[in-house]
Amino acid sequence: MGDDTRFGRGFTLWFTGLSGAGKTTISEIVEKELRERFGRVEVLDGDIVRTNLSKGLGFSRADRDTNILRIGFVAKLLTRNGVAVIVSAISPYKEARDMVRWEIGEAFIEVFVDCPVDVCAQRDVKGLYKRALAGEIEQFTGVSDPYEPPAAPEIVLRTDEEEPHDSARKVIARLEEFGFLWPVKEFDRV
Repeated sequence: MGDDTRFGRGFTLWFTGLSGAGKTTISEIVEKELRERFGRVEVLDGDIVRTNLSKGLGFSRADRDTNILRIGFVAKLLTRNGVAVIVSAISPYKEARDMVRWEIGEAFIEVFVDCPVDVCAQRDVKGLYKRALAGEIEQFTGVSDPYEPPAAPEIVLRTDEEEPHDSARKVIARLEEFGFLWPVKEFDRV
């Protein structure tokens, strides 16, 4: 089951993956379940954070890393104060994610939202992939800028093969296995 001392402790769920992979959709479903079962939940969505905490940063590797480290800093503060933190950010570079993992420690749970770039492009309601493929957007992750998949994430979700609610159930089940949530016989409201 897990170490009983973890129940009620803060943790960070770090959703990483390409634009359009399903990070926000799944994290919203997980958020609802965590609010019911854990109570103290904060969401740090990459798009929202970029317009507030990281306003003025561009999309160079250095700026992207700075953005991720800022998100990680806030996540660390919240986590150590007993909050369940949900981060939904592309976070394309392994080194920056690993630095955040080191800062947060055992309460860091990396969730790789794995989806092929062609499927992400098909889902793209904003037309960003189309513009990136046409050369209108420079440094677009997965097209003209790299995405470094996690080497050993705690959770892998294959969103081209499973529905968002199924992915969310996997996340909740793993949180129970890791001892961050009390197990519930059925949590089908997810």
